[in-house]
Amino acid sequence: MRGIFDLDGLKTKIAALEKKSTEEGFWNNNQSAQAVLKEIAAHKRWLDGHGKLARELNDTLELLDIIEPGSSDAQDLGKSLDHLDEQLHKLEFATMLSGPDDARNAIMTIHPGAGGTESQDWAEMLFRMYNRWAERREFEVELLDYQVGEEAGLKSATLEIKGDYAYGFAKAESGVHRLVRISPFDANARRHTSFVSVHVFPEVEENADIEIRDDDIRIDTYRSSGAGGQHINKTSSAIRITHFPTGIVVTCQTERSQYKNKDAAFAVLRARLYQLKREEDAKKMEKFEKSKKKIEWGSQIRSYVFHPYNMVKDHRTDCETSNVQAVMDGDIDRFIESYLSDPELKDQVV
Repeated sequence: MRGIFDLDGLKTKIAALEKKSTEEGFWNNNQSAQAVLKEIAAHKRWLDGHGKLARELNDTLELLDIIEPGSSDAQDLGKSLDHLDEQLHKLEFATMLSGPDDARNAIMTIHPGAGGTESQDWAEMLFRMYNRWAERREFEVELLDYQVGEEAGLKSATLEIKGDYAYGFAKAESGVHRLVRISPFDANARRHTSFVSVHVFPEVEENADIEIRDDDIRIDTYRSSGAGGQHINKTSSAIRITHFPTGIVVTCQTERSQYKNKDAAFAVLRARLYQLKREEDAKKMEKFEKSKKKIEWGSQIRSYVFHPYNMVKDHRTDCETSNVQAVMDGDIDRFIESYLSDPELKDQVV
């Protein structure tokens, strides 16, 4: 596959961008210039990573000729080979990320659906799972909005996941996630089914071709709810932006500063409007609207079964595992990889 590890193509792209950075007037638009420099740095990191892996592999192959079988050095070499195999797999995995927005940061929203307290608790479990997954991939996570549930879990959460190709990976998680388990909230220990909706959007820069007119929005301030100490309960620092043409409502309340919350809320709004624009540009809006599903049974992309057996299954790719605990600890790359491996799925506007 000719993806981001088409080395000659990558070097050519870096050279073209570096030439652009030396042109007269390059710094007239600081935001545009910074975006170009950021893209150059990202490409160089991938190129350097490939070079580092190639050198480590050559060094390891040379050691094979001088190390005695069965020695402690041979055991260490075996561990090194396992590590190299893991790194190579990650590089091969990364070549699947060739979409126009895959290299961007991601904005993820989590909303419980049918099921009340059960679904709010399930939303909290997914919130933890995605934080653990991001930690595994060494992504940075910034919490933009978090609204606690009435009895347990959460009512909604918005995360910004930062890192190279964060959106390319995270986009596979957009959809409805279904949980089947014995309810910890049911005194009769009955089995319950819960649903949570996850949406992932690419983060876009302020200078992106997204127009947000003052007349099209309403900005409300209010007191933040939930955990956060005395300050968060005494000041109206939380922000809610309503976009009238689309009906999109964005909230942000995790920062103490109203201005920071406002900036974060606008970042989420731009991402969601950009996603709508992509759908319109691809002439998929009508199809997209028809394919929208309620957060209920029959619309899930993945099922997590804790009882009467253990299984997590992705219904789009049939990828499954019985190791539920590992999945809930963030081991979800198998599902993301199977999704990205399917050419009919990975380039969909989700």
